[in-house]
Amino acid sequence: MQIPWSSIQSLSTRLGKKLIENNQTITTVESCTGGGIAYAITEIAGSSAYFNQGLVTYANDTKQKLAQVKAQTLEQNGAVSQATVAEMVTGACLSAGAQVGIATSGIAGPGGATATKPVGLVHFAFKVGEELHFAERVFKGDRASVRNQAIEFALKSIIELI
Repeated sequence: MQIPWSSIQSLSTRLGKKLIENNQTITTVESCTGGGIAYAITEIAGSSAYFNQGLVTYANDTKQKLAQVKAQTLEQNGAVSQATVAEMVTGACLSAGAQVGIATSGIAGPGGATATKPVGLVHFAFKVGEELHFAERVFKGDRASVRNQAIEFALKSIIELI
């Protein structure tokens, strides 16, 4: 399923307006989406008023170094897990001094799947103030489609949570 870029831009515009209204800043820490959420947010002119940092922590050692994910969390739960995205979003918000955060980790495919973690599985963590919220989705389609659906879902979700 291809998401029209205009739909993602519209969501990014709505998100920016909500962040400005609430005097909040946002950060992203992404694995499977590869910086796509940060790209979508910063595609909007004036986004520097509410976006100051985005991290792409594709490798596990980078998740540990930049997003403060514990090695034990990765060993026990894997990179694609609620526990990992929880630590990713918490670490990223702390690093950026942001009140709002989005974290993603998943299997965009075509490889990398296991019996319990299929292609298309994406874990999300959202931080708004001190509250953490989680979602898990399995998207259908090729790699680009999975990533675009994850970006759209992340933007829609954080707009609803703010």
